[in-house]
Amino acid sequence: MEHDTSSNADCRERILEAAGEIFADCGFRGATVRKICERAKVNVAAINYYFGGKEKLYAEVLRHWHDFATKKYPLLFGVREDAPVDEQLRGFIRSFLFRLLDKGKPAWFGKLMMREMTEPTRSFERLVKEIVRPRDRILASIVQKMVGTSVSEEEIRLCCASIIGQCLYYYNAMYVVTRLYHQDVSKPDEIERIAEHIMQFSLKGLEHNSKHDEDRTKKETESRTSF
Repeated sequence: MEHDTSSNADCRERILEAAGEIFADCGFRGATVRKICERAKVNVAAINYYFGGKEKLYAEVLRHWHDFATKKYPLLFGVREDAPVDEQLRGFIRSFLFRLLDKGKPAWFGKLMMREMTEPTRSFERLVKEIVRPRDRILASIVQKMVGTSVSEEEIRLCCASIIGQCLYYYNAMYVVTRLYHQDVSKPDEIERIAEHIMQFSLKGLEHNSKHDEDRTKKETESRTSF
């Protein structure tokens, strides 16, 4: 099975494209090598030849489409790391929502990640280590800057979960939202509107959490100095 460099690259790209869509729609277990090859218009032996099997193809698909989605929608949506912290949070929310809700190729990695949450494969641990945990730390750092350093690690984690949970609702309930409210949450203007709502709602929650911590600290200080 010999090919020149250009045909090799073209064949690999076609397989990655076909596999990205099929894995996103069917999951790792539901996707078949034959179906991927038919979609890519390649011989069924091509996956073994170029990737070494279905499992290694899946791992490469995750890496390839993660890079694709991140390139289009950077983690903070282009907001500088030294920008005001509320702008960093807004950028994080917008990026996360666009990677989840956008139609077409940019959304494939989001779908793959959601499937990994409910149907984990052997790639799950690597995804947590290389993608999920670093992003969780970035969000936690943003939240901590907003609520103060005296807030406990558990409270920071709960605040982060609340922000992520609001975003995931629109992915998990996409068809219900469409049926109930005739709202297409995959449209860019709708994603922007949802992102701003989540941003403002989260700001209020974080402000409350910060004030609650300040009040608690004040009471503890007053209690210690009253003796």
